[in-house]
This record gives sequence, structure tokens and C-alpha cells, in this order.
Amino acid sequence: MKKSIVISVVVFLAIILAGCGSNMSIFDETSAVVKEDLEVSESKDEIINKLKSDNADVETLISNTFPFVDSVVGEDTTANVYGTLQFEVEELADILADVKQPDEISEYKDGQQILVYPGYFVVLKDSEEIDNATFIEVASEQFVRNNYSPNFLTTYFAIRMLDGIFGNNWVSSRRNYCSSGDCYGGYSTSRSYNKGGVTKNRGLGTFRGGGPSSGK
Repeated sequence: MKKSIVISVVVFLAIILAGCGSNMSIFDETSAVVKEDLEVSESKDEIINKLKSDNADVETLISNTFPFVDSVVGEDTTANVYGTLQFEVEELADILADVKQPDEISEYKDGQQILVYPGYFVVLKDSEEIDNATFIEVASEQFVRNNYSPNFLTTYFAIRMLDGIFGNNWVSSRRNYCSSGDCYGGYSTSRSYNKGGVTKNRGLGTFRGGGPSSGK
């Protein structure tokens, strides 16, 4: 009798655990970026002074200064995402451009601004969910070439400039590729996405045209 009771309890627990496992999402809600992830002990002036005194390249400069919050895995390469509560997008873009002069800098549109450096794109974006937060995505030229939507990038830069960076007719050929499905349109904490060879832990944006916020 005791043995049968023990077996019944074990089977019951196994059923419960299996049921819980089937309802678990690969995107654990506890992994969502929250305000506390972006809090730092340094003051705004201390951060600015740190940026000005660091002679590293722009990727290292940003990683040495701002909290890392996420990464986006694309085709053969990864983009890293950092965050800050101290700076708005345009303010931070001006500071970074002053510290490390970019080859190109876009206008501020739809809550975003992009700086182009040799080998890197730095995409600054207002957070959709965290008040007064700015996300900083540092993507290699290879990551942008192989994963980004041209419709997103042409919102900020001329086709001629993009073709000059990525090769002749990149915009046209990439549009043909992206017409059959979503292509990456910048970091987002509010969406989960794993299409087109791009994956991440906390969600990312897609872009089909009409503004970065229009991706589904």
C-alpha cells in the first residue's frame, strides 16, 4: 500500500512539472530590462568626463561607460545593447559626436538617431517602456549589412551613402531580400522575434517601412 502511494505521488508530481514546463516561454519575463538595470553610481558630469578621457574606439568607449543590457545575435555576428537614464537621445548623440567624431550622423527622427563610425553603427533610441531611458545599440558594419532593413536605414540616410558603405545596389538587393519577410529594424524591449536569422533574449524590432515603430 505504501509503495503504491509513493508511486502515485511521484507520478502526480511529474504530471504537474510537465504541465508547468509546457507553459513556460523561451522568453522568460523575469529577463525583461527594467529601470534598475540602467542605474549607475556616477553622476552625469562624471560620465561625460569619463567619455572625454577615454581614448578607446567607440564600441569600447560605450561598453566601458554604460550598463550592458542585451545582445542581438544575427548572421555571423552580434550587436550589443547598452542603456542610460542620464541622457536623452539627441543629447547623447551630441556628446558622442564631440568625443568621437562620426563619419555620418543622422537627424533625430521617430525617437532615434544614428551615428556611423568606421566599422560601426551606433543606434540611439528612446525606450518604449522605461521613462527617461535611452538604449544604445552598437552594431558592426557586417551586422548592419547582413541583418538590417534598408527601409529603416533610408529613413535616416541617403541611398547613395548606404550603397557607398555596403557596396553598389545594397539597398535595392536588400529590399528584394526583405520583401519576403521581416528584417531587423533596431532594438526593442517590447517585442520577441526570431525570424530572418536574428535572435535575442528580450525582443527586438522589425521594420517594413513607414517609421521604425511600424514593424510588427
